[in-house]
Amino acid sequence: MLFRRFVLAGLAALALTPIATFAADLPNLKGKTVVVVTENAYPPLQFIDPKSGKQIGWEYDAMNEIAKRLNFSVQYQNTSWDAMIQAVSDGQYNIGMTGITIKDDRKQKVDFSDPYMRSEQFMLVRGDEKRFADAKTFSAFKDGLIGAQPGTTPFYTAVYEVLDGNEQNPRIKLFETFGATVQALKTGDVDVVLTDGTAGKGYVDASNGGLKLIGGPLGSEDFGFIFPKGSDLVAPVNAAIASLKADGTFDALNKKWFLDYKMGQ
Repeated sequence: MLFRRFVLAGLAALALTPIATFAADLPNLKGKTVVVVTENAYPPLQFIDPKSGKQIGWEYDAMNEIAKRLNFSVQYQNTSWDAMIQAVSDGQYNIGMTGITIKDDRKQKVDFSDPYMRSEQFMLVRGDEKRFADAKTFSAFKDGLIGAQPGTTPFYTAVYEVLDGNEQNPRIKLFETFGATVQALKTGDVDVVLTDGTAGKGYVDASNGGLKLIGGPLGSEDFGFIFPKGSDLVAPVNAAIASLKADGTFDALNKKWFLDYKMGQ
């Protein structure tokens, strides 16, 4: 419960920002088609429902509501994380969403929306893990391996906040998708996956005790949607984000996906 309160407190901090923009004041994009790409590997933000096979999650609900308020039609496509930023930068897609941390180096390639969520980094381990309990004791456990995606915030957190700052450290095992890192954790191929609390909580809730989060937060990050540089969608989407914060829609989505939804049930 402490973790849940901590994550929701960060989300609520954004939702409570005073905003004067409301839906009636939003731009009208007149039904244009907007291609949105995602990874579908980041519960509860976006993932494939194991029962229905449908694409669902917080970001889908938020983007669908943004589309409704701005009057555009969404066409969803999927790609891997390591291809996404470059593909959006190249103009293959109009918007990218997969819990993307707003970082200055990424702003060289893409434009970001205003933040729509804040999350913290945590250590995800198997439910029976007793060899270490936090970043310090894991660092001292020399046989421990971390699973991460190259170029992501968890990768750099592993390198610079958990290990020794060496990006070639052999204790870091690289995987193409976040889902693959979690599968490697479950099978014992790695011992830790660093993840923001958002995704970590989703996997813990779905694991029936097979996974848990340990230690305190290793840092915080703001998530934003990404666009090709100079995109004329940035300002309208920012106005819609402000609207969703102001009228409590984001609060309702937080409750739906972080409190009420249980994967696999």
